[in-house]
Amino acid sequence: METAKYSVPSINCGHCTKTIEMELSEIEGVSRVRADVDSKSVEVDFNVPATEEMVVTALKEINFPPEVEK
Repeated sequence: METAKYSVPSINCGHCTKTIEMELSEIEGVSRVRADVDSKSVEVDFNVPATEEMVVTALKEINFPPEVEK
């Protein structure tokens, strides 16, 4: 399992975190998503077939572009 953590400056409210968690959870292979409004961060646990590129692309598509922290 891989874990990726992202800084997402555009997270401003609980609705933002719920949207991110719901959308990323739909990616096959993603096992856990935790978005936090206070730290403006998203942490994702995933396995194949999910890739970090897929996660980043999904975040961009829903207008929450990340800054990679790793």
